[in-house]
Amino acid sequence: IRYTKDVQGKNQTEVTEFILLGLSDNSDLQVVLFGLFLIIYMTTMVGNLGMVLLIKIDPCLHTPMYFFLSSLSFVDASYSSSVTPKMLVNLVAESKAISFKGCAAQFYFFGSFLGTECFLLAMMAYDRYAAIWNPLLYPVLMSGRICFLLVATSFLAGFGNAAIHTGMTFRLSFCGSNKINHFYCDTPPLLKLSCSDTHINSIVIMAFSSFIVITCVMIVLISYLCILIAILRIPSLEGRHKAFSTCASHLMAVTILFGTILFMYLRPTSSYSMEQDKIVSVFYTVVIPMLNPLIYSVKNKDVKEALKKVLHKQIL
Repeated sequence: IRYTKDVQGKNQTEVTEFILLGLSDNSDLQVVLFGLFLIIYMTTMVGNLGMVLLIKIDPCLHTPMYFFLSSLSFVDASYSSSVTPKMLVNLVAESKAISFKGCAAQFYFFGSFLGTECFLLAMMAYDRYAAIWNPLLYPVLMSGRICFLLVATSFLAGFGNAAIHTGMTFRLSFCGSNKINHFYCDTPPLLKLSCSDTHINSIVIMAFSSFIVITCVMIVLISYLCILIAILRIPSLEGRHKAFSTCASHLMAVTILFGTILFMYLRPTSSYSMEQDKIVSVFYTVVIPMLNPLIYSVKNKDVKEALKKVLHKQIL
């Protein structure tokens, strides 16, 4: 904390760093959590980066669906890395401090990749709709250029939205306590620490978050409604099952992520419980990035076959 003078010459404090209180102050529990989260993080990185590499080296996976999946895996690895390494360090280090700029950077990159993931999942739903609704037009509807534009738009929207929230949040005055009751720099605990009026911030966050989530959920719902209609038109039971199986992994990933986000960010401020929110935050910052590659590899025959070919070449 740095001491400065205001326009009237009175002393006031200015926060130059924050203290992340983390999940628990119990030293024994911290050791257990460190081991658990380290295993989860290593699994996350191996799973997601392995998925990106597998899709890149196997020509059979050079399709729009797997292009989106490789982008999703990259985003999962990135937004997990924006939070988890610092959390692991804080579990074993004496100092839990993070600089003001470091906190802003973590806030920005985590928000950017999380927003990008929401848009990517919506684009993947549209991709599945295009593939099932009209297979003959699919190569035209989802050409390489269109896929690239959709992914680029997802990144621009995610990073642009995070830039607005980061700018608004870190222009606030933090002149009191610098202890963040969380394991990373998240919006609700930061707003609670500010000695500025955060009413406008709360409105903007609610408006933008609602718009993003509602837009992405609507794209997903409309896409899957069209997919359901298309599947019901397929005469054979086997054909219906095959068409639905191509969507099962994506539908599971969408349900897990958007369900958690809706619970976390689209609630009245009065219902926030920091302890409850920290537990839920662990799920979508640490666990979900690990689950996505597992979901897509277990449920996807193409990925499993590609993995078998790679492993077979390595053995030989």
